[in-house]
Amino acid sequence: MVFPEYRPRRLRKSESLRSLIRETQLSPDQFVYPVFITPGKNKREAISSMPGVFRISVDQLKREAQQCLDLGINSMILFGLPEKKDAMGSGAHAKDGIIQRGIKELKNKAPKLTVITDVCLCEYTDHGHCGCIINNAVDNDSTLEILAKTALSHAQAGADMLAPSDMMDGRVSEIRARLDEHNFEMIPIMSYAVKYASAFYGPFREAADCSPQFGDRKSYQMDPANVREALREAALDVEEGADILMVKPAVAYLDIISRLRDEFDLPIAAYHVSGEYAMIKAAAEKGWIDGDRVMAETLLSIKRAGADIIVTYFAKDMAKLLQK
Repeated sequence: MVFPEYRPRRLRKSESLRSLIRETQLSPDQFVYPVFITPGKNKREAISSMPGVFRISVDQLKREAQQCLDLGINSMILFGLPEKKDAMGSGAHAKDGIIQRGIKELKNKAPKLTVITDVCLCEYTDHGHCGCIINNAVDNDSTLEILAKTALSHAQAGADMLAPSDMMDGRVSEIRARLDEHNFEMIPIMSYAVKYASAFYGPFREAADCSPQFGDRKSYQMDPANVREALREAALDVEEGADILMVKPAVAYLDIISRLRDEFDLPIAAYHVSGEYAMIKAAAEKGWIDGDRVMAETLLSIKRAGADIIVTYFAKDMAKLLQK
């Protein structure tokens, strides 16, 4: 078919026609909204590098959850800021830890919400790394036991899904075995299967107070230059029992999302990270871009690349836009 017999513009001339043939759709029930929980009561602390995002206390979770549910967002992922930190990140698996209390609050006050928890140690260690330090390096195997204890404590508190983000080798199998051993075989694992050592995490580290106190995370997070390694990492997590594979960050790694979508039949998640969010917000505040349109186009690109699930700080903003 060639012009003038075929005119692609015929199907673009009205919004109703464009929507009729639209290949990719966004829906609020595909979004996961990240929430930072901080100690104290009646707290709602603005995060300077992430306009519109707050650290909130446990007693504010009901309000946050209801806002999400009213917008059609059915899932939240929780990150915690403990009252105390130590070298082993023991607050991560404390029975009365900040995340454990948050889970219980949400399951009591918003039972329809799917509560996902980040399983990592960086927020809980005084050195800011995602594992135990031995001989000035992050030790993989000794970290696995703490991650498994943390995952189990989240499940016992009532979490609906666990999301290990530490990038230790073997952590999915260790967590799966611990959950199954304690009769939590129906709790799914959404693994941060492909997590790059990215410069886009800066605002998150402010929000979660988890910057490394020495060195960096390049010995356990992935090299941004690598594609084939991403496929190996994802394949390992599939073999170890992951139910969902996540790519993080999202926009800078759309090619990776697409490759995983082609290679694996598990659901694919993508984390639209803090730096990607902050750049859009900052440019919109300057008047350089139309913030709503760029937000929508960005999230659409993540979905179009093959993500079934999008973890994004824009979840509520995008859901409101979809309602218009």
